[in-house]
Amino acid sequence: QVQLVESGGGLVQAGGSLRLSCAASGGTVSGRRWMGWFRQAPGKERQLVAAISWTGFSTYVANSVKGRFTISRDNAKNTVSLQMNSLKPEDGAVYYCAADDFSRLRTGVSDYWGQGTQVTVSS
Repeated sequence: QVQLVESGGGLVQAGGSLRLSCAASGGTVSGRRWMGWFRQAPGKERQLVAAISWTGFSTYVANSVKGRFTISRDNAKNTVSLQMNSLKPEDGAVYYCAADDFSRLRTGVSDYWGQGTQVTVSS
């Protein structure tokens, strides 16, 4: 069974950078799906932060992180990454990797989820 495994979270000061990675293990995600990054802070709903199409030609980035976060993928390695720059305390959350059609990701639905990685941004 395919599993998504995130890495790269941690503690960083405001203004700093982190790079999150997500790798598919146990196989490949079927169906040439979009892959996306969600985040969920305590007491808040899970939010789609960024997503990227199979080809990489199309991307979605939430307004709250536009200009600071960049999503990329490497299909040969079954990985998707999220480069996060100019981090703010409000970016602190558990970040999850997911894979599905974009229409489903937009509604927070996915057949594949990672276990999450914690990002903490100190002020």
